[in-house]
Formats: sequence, C-alpha cells, structure tokens
Amino acid sequence: MATIFKSFLNNDVAVTRTLLHEAIPLTGTIASGTYTADANIKNYAHGMFQSVYDYPYLSSSANHIFDVTVGFSANSNLSGTTHNSEAQQAKKINLYTQMAQILVGHDETGTVRDFDQDGDLSGGIKIKEAVFINFARLLGKDELKKGSFSATFLTGGTPGVRAPGNTNHTQPITINDSGAVNDYRVNSPAGEYGILYSATGSQVGLIYYQAGIVVLTGAVFGGDRKESGLGGGFGPPASGAYGPAINTSAAAYDISTNSSSYDAYMTGAAGSISGAADAVRNCLQSMAFNNTTELNSTIYFCRANHSEFNYSSNPSYLASSKLVVKNKTTDMPVSYITSVGLYSADNELLAVAKLSEPLKKTPTNELTLRVRLDY
Repeated sequence: MATIFKSFLNNDVAVTRTLLHEAIPLTGTIASGTYTADANIKNYAHGMFQSVYDYPYLSSSANHIFDVTVGFSANSNLSGTTHNSEAQQAKKINLYTQMAQILVGHDETGTVRDFDQDGDLSGGIKIKEAVFINFARLLGKDELKKGSFSATFLTGGTPGVRAPGNTNHTQPITINDSGAVNDYRVNSPAGEYGILYSATGSQVGLIYYQAGIVVLTGAVFGGDRKESGLGGGFGPPASGAYGPAINTSAAAYDISTNSSSYDAYMTGAAGSISGAADAVRNCLQSMAFNNTTELNSTIYFCRANHSEFNYSSNPSYLASSKLVVKNKTTDMPVSYITSVGLYSADNELLAVAKLSEPLKKTPTNELTLRVRLDY
C-alpha cells in the first residue's frame, strides 16, 4: 500500500470514446435452416415470431442470431372485413402496433404512428404492412454501423420486367442503407435510423441502428399489393406476380407463382406468422452489416516530478537503517517504479496498473505514466 498520495488535477484526466466495428456476414443457408434441416429455427407456442440460431437451438453452443415476424397496421386494407377470417389477424396488428410504438412513437393526439417510407412522420407514404427482422444483441452490440447494411432476397420477379408469366425465380433484389452515414433520421424514440433502398433507388424500408431492427415493406415480397404506395413493389403486376407466397402443395414455404402472392403471404387460413417468417427466410440469399461497440475510456496522466517518488516504502528498500541503493551518503536517492495505484478520496485502492518493466526514478528525471481505464 502506498504511504504517499498525489491528487489528480483537472488537466491530468481525459475522457475518450472509441468505436470498434466487426463485420457480420449471414448466409442464406443459415437463415433458411438448410444445413441443419430447420433444427436451428425455433417456433414458439404463441406463434408471434420466429428465432434463428447459428446451430441447432437445443445445442449448448447455439447462438441466437435474429428474430423474424410480420404485421400490418390497423389502417391497412388487410385488416378490413374481407380478411376477418385470416389466421392471427389480431396478433399481426398488435405486433405492428408494438413495433411502431417503440420505433416511431405517437402523434400529437396520442395515436401510434404508422411507419413512414421516407421518415417524414407528418406525411408521405406509409408502410402499412411490414416484415420485421430483429438482430440479437450478441451480433448488433451497441448499434449497427450506418451505411454497412445490405441484404439480398430472391423475390422471384425480374425488376423492371413487367412480363406476366415470367418464371424466373432466382432474380436477386439487393437492399441497403446507402448514404446513411450522412443521411439518417433522429426523430425516433428508439434513436437514429436510416432509409433502406433497392438497387434502383426505391425506398423499401427502415433500419433502426441502436435498436438493431430492420423494417421492410411487405411489397418487396409481392408485386400485387399497392396500398403501401410503392406501385406494386418489384414484381410484375397482379396477372403475373411472384413472391414468397405460401405454396400449399409443398412441404415448405418457398417462392412460388401466385396471382395474389402478397395476399397469400400475409393473409389466408394458412397465413400464420411463422409461415410468413418461413417465406422470408427462404427468400434470403445473404445479409451483412458491421456492428459497433462503443468503448469509453478515462485516461489518467500520473506525473512523477523530479522531487517526487524518489524513495520507496518497500521494506526491502532499507537494510540496517540504510538505503540499500546508496553506497555513500552523498549518492542521490533512487527508486524503481513498478506499478501505479489509483485510489479513492478515502485512500481506498480501486485499480492497479502494472508496468512492463521497472522505471528508474531519481531527482534528475521526471516521468509521466499514462493509465487508461476502459468501460
């Protein structure tokens, strides 16, 4: 324990912040459950969302990657009387409302706002039917890095080609938050968010960086719905729309031709939330982003002036009441600094920093030791 203490002055302490980034690539085989025969896809009794793991979720080494769910606004045409028989209609509305309440907030009347395509909450085109991808904290860390997100889906239709009957089911659609580094929104109660764009520049969703949530308009996955205001999304018109419609003739949900693909995707007796989540996953080709870890540091500059810390309180420093480092009485005192202790105002030891090698201290030199605490 130290017997001599020195207080820090204001210019002896500095606070810094460092952002560390890690690349997170996600392949479609993991999301679709192909390589584990869906053993890494967990469905719940409540049926309100679906979880994706990197290994079979019953394994002790499995890591939670993200959750997938869908929902639509009470203002959507899908919530009308036409679809009253739809499976889990109330849950889909509640999920949308919950997400909107957390990510968008309320208007001046206390009503939960709908998601807005361009972030202009006072107007603009609303995303009334949405797919939600919620990344696990393990991957997203403190936030997603702006401008780093990209996802490629196989929507089944060819962008820009309005040819009914086109059977190309492998056409990829790439979505990213291009330009978000300098163009992002801050009018969300959940923090900062950016606009997601297709390769052709269409606004197709939102990404909330601190929350780690991606919101995609359902029109991405079917070309026949126009109530989202996107002109039918990417696919051909209703007479030849493609999307991840529920294929009741197959054992799994996958991309299939359907003249009302988006209706079948979000509604219908078989249109459960887990079924829609299956469709989204089976359309995913790849997804990638960089996460961000915010490292806060306090740096202490421990200064030993020429007249300070030239003697040691170590018992071995003395022998027969004499300094062992001095041969003659005229020799200068000398000590060797091996560690630095940080103490509270009550002289309680809080932290110890060890030097890689002892530093010689005499009245003829001065030392400044830089101690950094990360948290």
